[in-house]
Amino acid sequence: MALVTTGVVVLDCVEPEKLADFYKELLEADHVDASANRVEIRTADGFRLALRRDVNATAPSWPRPENSLQAHLEFMADDLDGVERKIVSLGGRPTESGDSSSSTEERGYADPAGHSFTVRRGTPTAPKQG
Repeated sequence: MALVTTGVVVLDCVEPEKLADFYKELLEADHVDASANRVEIRTADGFRLALRRDVNATAPSWPRPENSLQAHLEFMADDLDGVERKIVSLGGRPTESGDSSSSTEERGYADPAGHSFTVRRGTPTAPKQG
C-alpha cells in the first residue's frame, strides 16, 4: 500500500476565492473543499488544485532572470484560440506566445493573481530555452 495516496498543486495568493473561481471556470472544475484560508477544486479527470491565502503573496515576475520561473501549471488543449478567449474573459492575461508553426504550439499566460501557466497543443520534446 502506498504511503502517499494523492497530491494537490497549491498556489499561494491574496484572494483564494477569486483565484479558485478563475481556475474553476477555466478547467470546468468543481469546488471540493473550502475554508477561510484555502479553496480546493477538482477537475473531472481528478486533477486537484488548491489556492491558499497568503496575505503577503506577490506575483512572480517571470520571465525576468533575477526571479526566474521555478514551477508553473501546464494545460493541454486543442483549441488554443478558444482557450485564450476564455482566459482573458476570466481575468487572465497573455504573457507570451509560442511558435504557431510547431506541432507543440504553446502560449504563456498569467492568472489574475500573476501565477504563470502554459497552454499547449502537443507534447514538448525539447528542454526549455532561456
